[in-house]
Parts: sequence; C-alpha cells; structure tokens
Amino acid sequence: MPHTLASLVNHTALKLTVLAGEERLDVPVRWAHASELIDPVPYMEGGELLLITALKLDAEDAEATRRYVRRVAEAGVVGLGFAVGVNYEGVPEALVEAAREQGLPLLGVPRRTPFIAISKAVSAAVAADQYRAVTAGFEAQRELTRAALSAEGPAELLARLAAHLDGWAALYDASGAVVAAAPDWAARRAARLTDDVGRLRERPAPASSVVSDTDGDDRVELQSLGTGRRARGVLAVGTGAPLGTAERYAVHSAVALLTLTTERSRALQDAEQRLGAAVLKMLLAGEPDHARAVAGRLYGGLLDAPFRVVVAEPVGEEQGSTVSAGAGATGGLDGLADAMDSAAARTGEAVLAVPDGDRLIVLVADGGAAADACAVYAAEAEARAGAQPRARGRAGRAEAGHGEGVAVGLSAPTGPTAAANAYRQAEQALSVARRRGRALVEHEDVAAGSVLPLLADDAVRAFADGLLRALREHDEKGRGDLVASLRAWLARHGQWDAAAADLGVHRHTLRYRMRRVEEILGRSLDDADVRMELWLALKATSGAPGE
Repeated sequence: MPHTLASLVNHTALKLTVLAGEERLDVPVRWAHASELIDPVPYMEGGELLLITALKLDAEDAEATRRYVRRVAEAGVVGLGFAVGVNYEGVPEALVEAAREQGLPLLGVPRRTPFIAISKAVSAAVAADQYRAVTAGFEAQRELTRAALSAEGPAELLARLAAHLDGWAALYDASGAVVAAAPDWAARRAARLTDDVGRLRERPAPASSVVSDTDGDDRVELQSLGTGRRARGVLAVGTGAPLGTAERYAVHSAVALLTLTTERSRALQDAEQRLGAAVLKMLLAGEPDHARAVAGRLYGGLLDAPFRVVVAEPVGEEQGSTVSAGAGATGGLDGLADAMDSAAARTGEAVLAVPDGDRLIVLVADGGAAADACAVYAAEAEARAGAQPRARGRAGRAEAGHGEGVAVGLSAPTGPTAAANAYRQAEQALSVARRRGRALVEHEDVAAGSVLPLLADDAVRAFADGLLRALREHDEKGRGDLVASLRAWLARHGQWDAAAADLGVHRHTLRYRMRRVEEILGRSLDDADVRMELWLALKATSGAPGE
C-alpha cells in the first residue's frame, strides 16, 4: 500500500501532531520536501508533504498565510509540516485557520525531530512500496508464464491476469472478434468494445488506448499485440481504478507473453502456408494421392470431406495490392482471410489459404464455419455498399458493389480428384462477380442462371456494336431492314419460309437480304460460329436505338 500521512503520524519516532485536516490523512505521500521559498510551487510535482519553518513567510499575517496555503494546496501538495519552536514558539493561529479553510492537513513537527528524519521515513516507505510492487510484478510474471505454457494457454493466462487486477480481461483475434475472456461474464462486456478495438487495430503496433463506458463504472485499457505493422490481436483489461505499479507489471507481462504466442503462431502459419501451397499445387496438377500424403494431419481432414474452392481478388482501390493470409487488416482480402481464419479457429476446422499474387485461393469445408464467414463477409460488404450512391460504368459498379474492395468466386462442393475443375468453377464465378458488381457469386448461381446477363458487360457491348455497325449504317440509308431480317432468320434457325412470314416479306427477298449481310460483313452465314456471334451480338444490343 502507498505511504500516507496517517502512516507518518503513526510513526512513533517522529512524534508528529495533527493540527488541521484530520479527515484527509489517508492521502498517499509521494515525497517529503523542505522549502522556505515564498512560492515553492514551480518546484512541486504534486503529492508532496511540504516541510517549512516559515523563515520567510509571515505566518501571523492572515491574508499572506491564506494565499500561501491556497497556492500550495492547488498545486497538489498533500500536507504541510510545520517546525514548532524554530522561528515561532508555537503554531501561528493564522496558519492553522488557513489550513482548515483549504482542508489541507497541517502536521506539527517537534523541534527535536529534524526534517531529514521525515524525508528518510517517506523515502524508506516509498522504496518499500516500490519493492513490494516489483516483487508482486515478478510473481505475476512467473504465474502468467506458467499459465501461458499450460494446456489452456491464453484462456488460463487471462484468468490469472483478471485475478491479479481484481477486474476482467479479454483477448481479441486479428479480425477483432473476442476469442477468450475472464471471468466468463466479461465476454459480454468485451463485445461492446469491438468498435474501439477496430480503431486501435488500424494504428501501427504497438499501440494502446483507454476507453470509458457509460453503461459501467470500470476503466478499460486496450493494448495491441504483435511486433509487425499490423496488430495480431488486442488485449483488454477492465479495472475499477487506474493501474498501480504491480498491476502495470502484470499487464506488460501479459502483453509480452501473448505477443510471443501470436508471433510464434505467425511463424507456424507461414510454415503451414508453404505446406498448403504445395498441397494446392498437387491438387490442381491432378495428383490427389501425393496431395493427401503431403497434407498429413494438418489438411488431411479437409481433403477427406467435400470442400469448396474460393478464389478472391481485390477491386477498386484494393486492386493491384498483394495479400498475406491472416494479416489482420479490416477490409479487402486481408479482412476476408481474417474472417475465415477466425471462424475456422473457433470451430477447430482446417482452412487451406494460399496467396497467389493479388489473389487469394482458399479451400474450405463445405458447409463449415469458414465458408459461412466468407458468405457473411460478402453480404455485409454489399449491404454497406448498397447505402452508397451507385456510380456509372463498369468501374463504378465494381466500386459501389464491393464496398470492402473484394470479389469472390465460390466453386461447387468437390473432392481431391476434381479440385482442378472446382478451381475453374471458382474462377468463372469470380469473373461473373466482377462483371455483375457482386462481392460473391457461387458456381451454382452461374450454372443455374442464364448466360444473357453476362452480355451486359461493357466490353461485350462494344464488340457487338462494332460487329453490327455496318448493317445498321446500311439500314439507316433506307436500303432495307437487314438487322431485323437477320434477327428473324437466326431466331427461326435459318428456316426461310417461317422467318419470311414473321417479317411479312417473300422468302426470295429474305434470301437477298441475307446475301447482302454476308457481303457487308464479309462472313458466311453457313459458319455456325458466325451465326452464334451474330446472335449474341443482337442479344447484347437489344433495346438500343433502332432495335
């Protein structure tokens, strides 16, 4: 416990008497300092017991004494010690009255008690208090280290830390989710701080902040974890008062241990990522048996059940950046990777994530927590983007539709022998997601839908306009309706009579028009590929002026 004025009064060797301020003797004393200056405030830090003989102060002048006492009290001096029988035989009544007005403790120091004895007593008490704090801090460090090495790991560490602080503690992962809390009720309290945790994670590590809660009376301190540019996690501690020296030692020890744990986990993740890249390469090369052998216990369970392939790319401002799986960012590919990693960690399922340039390729269990987290992340991104004004054009659609700067393609459920096909499915779904301005598209949606919505792409429209431009220019000069005739003929699969009837012309007229189409385009309508391109061009430009 910190040394107080009451401790000095109870010190039998000092023989101090209380002359005023009896109700404030429990105030901690940081130091004892003797000064005869009329204005000692510039040399005070607060928390001192100021020792005086009133050598220069006219302690019998009520107004001068009142100004002096008020000034030192406002500066944070916790008490006055007055030497009796040095410059004044007794204690001036003006000094006693001024101390009572300010509620400032006034202690009478007998002539046989030198100021140095009081200073030594305070110094010894401060040193003893610091020693106790350091000793308690070292003991907390040993206890927390044992907890960190136990089977429960971080959970046990948080429980010990909360007990040392007489408060609560919580741990957040790289995505900002609460992964452990002690006591159990603290999980609800910690969940209310996710916004504050998110803001702290955006700052370079190490970083800390103190937050307050209008719904509670605790003081919460947040500490980032990790040694890199981005935080690998956040520790939150809640106490009823500011941390003391011993408590501060305990928190610093917990931060160091948790940082060591996260950095060790990061090194393991890097190794796992290299192993995962090898497994993925073998799967895509059509070598499932070799992939299983390399996967071992780490990814073997993932390959034993149906899994899905996820291919994600950055869009908008994120485009062109690289990704490090689980890097701890709040958006884009890093945010997606963090969301899937955190969800999988909570359920104990395996996730194989491999950065590939500006892409992220992930194998997730079909119907698992990571796959659900991917869908939720994309849905939240689109929901946020839906509240923003939509821009025009392809680039505008991508920016408005993605919000978090990511597009995701998801394959159908598959197994190791068909992983290469699933990868192509995910790529196709990703292509559709980018064209439609969606954050996520599943292969099932592409396979069950129509190809026609894909023709809305600006590049396809430009190709179609160029292909049909000569025919439209011909029609605009009043030489016939070649575009409408071509559409009718293709719609009737080249049946002359049926197409002519639809147009209300003789079949010979229609044959002449189709020959003109071939002459103008320089292509033969007998070629199935030509007919397909023309039909898609007509569908892509349907609704254009003149159509």
